[in-house]
Amino acid sequence: MSRKKRDRRERPERQESVADRARNELFSAIRQCGVIGAAEDEQIEWMDDTIRFLAERYPELSPTELDQLKMTGIRFCQPVIPHGNPNSADDLEDANAA
Repeated sequence: MSRKKRDRRERPERQESVADRARNELFSAIRQCGVIGAAEDEQIEWMDDTIRFLAERYPELSPTELDQLKMTGIRFCQPVIPHGNPNSADDLEDANAA
């Protein structure tokens, strides 16, 4: 048997932490609820409600973990490339011409 196959078999599976489960549940809810396309104030309101729900569902989470979860969720809702970015290729050409 090759070493690679043996190493995979010998590694114990890592058990998912409560924080990991809460994060995964939050990400799933974000994708299913359409909050990504919502206005920023609606996202924050939705996130506050969802974090309260997760705090009740996972009472083991500390206030710090809940704050981190909220910040992670808000970042997850933001587009990777902001829409309506004022910089464009034309702007860069104008800057290079100067």
